[in-house]
Amino acid sequence: MNIEKSNIANLPTKYGKFKIRAYKQNNQEHLAIMSENFENLESPYVRIHSECLTGDTLGSLKCDCQNQLDLSLKFISKEGGLVIYHRQEGRNIGLLNKVNAYALQDQGRNTIEANLELGFGEDDRDYSVVDEIFKDLNLKKIKLITNNPKKLSYVESLGIEIVERIPAITKTNVHNEHYVNTKKEKMGHMF
Repeated sequence: MNIEKSNIANLPTKYGKFKIRAYKQNNQEHLAIMSENFENLESPYVRIHSECLTGDTLGSLKCDCQNQLDLSLKFISKEGGLVIYHRQEGRNIGLLNKVNAYALQDQGRNTIEANLELGFGEDDRDYSVVDEIFKDLNLKKIKLITNNPKKLSYVESLGIEIVERIPAITKTNVHNEHYVNTKKEKMGHMF
């Protein structure tokens, strides 16, 4: 796999001070956001956060993405670790198709039904870049912040020891309750 990586740079944020490194895989660029003490941690906290422009940037109330990113960055800043910003918008269907899926959700479909109706799988993400990032950062043992059983399985398949799973639980609202319930009931997310 051909992955380009950037140098490591400082990134002061409203959450705290981080180190960042970008990784380019084909036409997608991903980001490793590390606490300043990251290299000294034997089993750092890790969040693999899937890109959600509408939530992360625009504050969409249709999902729980921005809340989970917020929670993770605050937690990593305090406890030490890594957030991988995994740039595969809309479970890797892209922004245009995600907006089309939103339109179908406006008509009553859930997130899975909308993706399937558009000709995609329920989750088309490819986590191979995560393996490359773990290798680059020499990770062997982690504490994984996730609700997603597929992320747990994928990380375990890499031979990475998951010392602990920390749920990413945030408040729901009237706009995202159906979305969160679909993830629980149809995708097996653990809250």
